[in-house]
Amino acid sequence: MKGTKRKSTKNKSFRELLEKYLEIKGLDIVVVLQDGSEVELYKHREIIDDIIVAMDKSKRTQEIPIKDVKSVDMFAA
Repeated sequence: MKGTKRKSTKNKSFRELLEKYLEIKGLDIVVVLQDGSEVELYKHREIIDDIIVAMDKSKRTQEIPIKDVKSVDMFAA
């Protein structure tokens, strides 16, 4: 049981931190998924429930579950 609570707290902290970074419009963010693929998040991005919702270059909506995120790389634009 302890491990589950700790993991839940860690996931909540990651979500809160990611949400703060997504609000910074001058920050380029690349999400690395569990399968190793990378997704660049453009300017229009937010977290709804536990899903990252972003628009790609073609103005299509992308939905990425936070549970699928392995790491996040950020760059000052």
